[in-house]
Amino acid sequence: MNWVEELTSAMTRLGQLPNSVFIGQSVVDPGHLLHQTLMGVPLEKKVELPVAEDMQMGLGLGLWLGGFSPVVSVYPREDFLIIAMNQLCNHLDRWAAMGGGNPKVIIRSMPGSIAPIYSGPQHSQEYSHLFHLLCPHITVIKITEPEHVYSAYQRAVEEPGPFILIEAPPKRMGYEG
Repeated sequence: MNWVEELTSAMTRLGQLPNSVFIGQSVVDPGHLLHQTLMGVPLEKKVELPVAEDMQMGLGLGLWLGGFSPVVSVYPREDFLIIAMNQLCNHLDRWAAMGGGNPKVIIRSMPGSIAPIYSGPQHSQEYSHLFHLLCPHITVIKITEPEHVYSAYQRAVEEPGPFILIEAPPKRMGYEG
């Protein structure tokens, strides 16, 4: 299967979990290719959010505290996670150390394309190395091949704690086949 098929299959499986929820931009409203990968997730499990990255990260932790698990927090571009670093590093990453348990929050993101349409310098950065450094208690997985999608998301569901999954095709041409 290609990227879109693998991601759609993985998201559909996550959407079948009893208390899963998907939050973020383009989870309900089209406008980004990732919306297509969520077509198998029931509408009642998707919450469309405004562009408010720090709030979104805090909401993900709050939803987990409220009994949703896993919480899949979707950021259409990896650059947007920079804006959420307060919640990411000071709360989600340190929640277990503060005695609050291991949040089952899965952050899904991707770097922007560089071809055939360049998404610009503000939307095409790849920051997985930064998240490894600044968030030592969050597992960061950079997915570079479509055949690794299922195992990465399965691991994020089965192992304790939060995860950041970066969907990064080597050519960075979007989700090419």
